[in-house]
Amino acid sequence: MTIQHYARVNVGLAQYAPAWLQRQASIDKLIDIIHAAANRDVQILCTSEAWLPGYPFWLSFTHASRFDASEQKLLHAHYLSQAVCIEAGDLQPICAALAEHAMCLVLGIMERPRNRGGHSLYASRVCINADGSIASVHRKLVPTYEERLAWGAGDGHGLCVHDWCGFTVSALNCWENWMPLARSALYAQGSNLHFALWPGSAANTTDVSRFIALEGRQFVVSVGAPMRSEDIHDALPLADMLREQAPTVLANGGSCVAGPDGNWLLPPQTEGEGLFVLELDQQRVLEERQNLDVSGHYARPDVFSLQLNRQRQQLLTDREE
Repeated sequence: MTIQHYARVNVGLAQYAPAWLQRQASIDKLIDIIHAAANRDVQILCTSEAWLPGYPFWLSFTHASRFDASEQKLLHAHYLSQAVCIEAGDLQPICAALAEHAMCLVLGIMERPRNRGGHSLYASRVCINADGSIASVHRKLVPTYEERLAWGAGDGHGLCVHDWCGFTVSALNCWENWMPLARSALYAQGSNLHFALWPGSAANTTDVSRFIALEGRQFVVSVGAPMRSEDIHDALPLADMLREQAPTVLANGGSCVAGPDGNWLLPPQTEGEGLFVLELDQQRVLEERQNLDVSGHYARPDVFSLQLNRQRQQLLTDREE
């Protein structure tokens, strides 16, 4: 009798505050987290949304919608200066640390891409392979509410999955996880281990994590970062004003893991920073797909179909005469 062996993977949830709005200090902190995760045999690590160099929390408590406000221009200029330009090699130290430990990473960044002129920001999810190469970059499709004051709208270029450690891995940013067609595009590609990146709140992660796990009959790993007013560094522009106006707790983390049956493997964590490590067994996916597979035996492609445009959006396309 042949015994079937199913894939198993150790995932790490990096619930840590970045060095807020400080790119190099945040990179240094992430490299330390990668080394710590390697000591715990993590194979796939995940951060929160916009972790490098941080989520624009000030938008919600500084009247950011006031047009032409000088303080908003100052904060935005600093945010741009600390954002990540992948083409400039900003992620190379992180990629090297991952390659050292043969670890994959799902990373949330503020991307400042050259192909959009280099002066606009996108909330991007970067998947980095265990050899340190970048597998994909997905720019958030729709910034949510006040995020539109800082971020541009992304595209479908990075709506893809990756074969990591025997699992088919997908990932979305924040409220993209509520978009039925975005989820369906990933289900259709075979996703069975989904990473959901959030700014950092159990209010966001609690309901949707279990829902996606039940709908997709897959593991769902949600990661958020804690953020407190005391994390606002003195060196930041308008630091005193930000600390005065900010609530004491801006985000409580909320990282969690739901199994393919929708039950918690790790309930939402709201007590500060930490690295949470779990082993996931693919057999549980196969068991739960017995009664529901939304892109397989429970799909009706003769009735419903979905088109995905993966073209990277940009203003200028050079054509040779």
